[in-house]
Amino acid sequence: MGKGGELSEGVLRKIVLSYTYVAIWIFLSFTVIVYNKYILDRKMYNWPYPISLTMIHMSFCSSLAYLLVRVFKVVEPVTMSWDLYIKSVVPIGLLYSVSLWLSNSAYIYLSVSFIQMLKALMPVAVYTIGVFFKKETFKSETMTNMISISIGVGVAAYGEAKFDTWGVVLQLGAVAFEATRLVMIQILLTSKGITLNPITSLYYVAPCCLVFLFFPWIFVEFPLLKETSSFHFDFLIFGTNSLCAFALNLAVFLLVGKTSALTMNVAGVVKDWLLIAFSWSVIKDTVTPINLFGYALAFLGVAYYNHSKLQALKAKDAQKKAQQADEESGKLLAEKEENDGTSKNDSQN
Repeated sequence: MGKGGELSEGVLRKIVLSYTYVAIWIFLSFTVIVYNKYILDRKMYNWPYPISLTMIHMSFCSSLAYLLVRVFKVVEPVTMSWDLYIKSVVPIGLLYSVSLWLSNSAYIYLSVSFIQMLKALMPVAVYTIGVFFKKETFKSETMTNMISISIGVGVAAYGEAKFDTWGVVLQLGAVAFEATRLVMIQILLTSKGITLNPITSLYYVAPCCLVFLFFPWIFVEFPLLKETSSFHFDFLIFGTNSLCAFALNLAVFLLVGKTSALTMNVAGVVKDWLLIAFSWSVIKDTVTPINLFGYALAFLGVAYYNHSKLQALKAKDAQKKAQQADEESGKLLAEKEENDGTSKNDSQN
């Protein structure tokens, strides 16, 4: 009874910790999205410079990641040659920088709720690009699911009260570049046996992003900032905003490491609904019934996609366990036959 009680207490502790990790990730993700919207929106803090904001984030994250890896040695750096860095990390850094630039730019033109609805297209983009690069197998059932998600997002866009074409183009571009980045991580890093957690990822990728963002910044935003003589760098606003962005990366590391990537996907759906509710109730963004109906369709499609992924993982795991059991049975049978043969020879002698 005592052992059973201890086991129940251990399971309960694990459940509580898992929900705690999920809550921390949702809170930080929620905070970063709303904070970025607050800074970039012309009706709020009114600092519409997405490249500059992204560069501030990357500078802050690069510095902290360097301290954690090289000075405090919280995590070990990955063994990586310059050739591998140039061929693998640099392309990923380029895609990441453009993705962040476009996604932050979209906050100037679109509501938080509508941006979350458009982000539901991420599985569609990842699957499509994965099929193109032959990292995913084309299946008519999966493609039908992707089409249903796209239709749902299309209905949500049709019902958007403050539809802005340029903002939609920016956000769709951000989704496309981010999806390509995720596929490229599989092709360029994972296939070579290299895995980067969020800290080492920032350590290697953030400086690269900073370099790529510097060139458009010089021509696009630097002249505008130079003309704005009244601007002064608000260390409180930009410091806490950057700290939240870095903490979000740590929360991803914690959540995926202690639970699973699938848990984060499910938690992401909860976060999206919370953001839509917050956008409607606090920021006073207009959310129409058609918006919600379209997003609900897309949500069902994403939920089914996650369910299919889970079933595939379970089937793969069961197959692996069955294969291991067959191998162990084969070894035991071989050992038994060897022992029987030895005993027979001994009796003959």
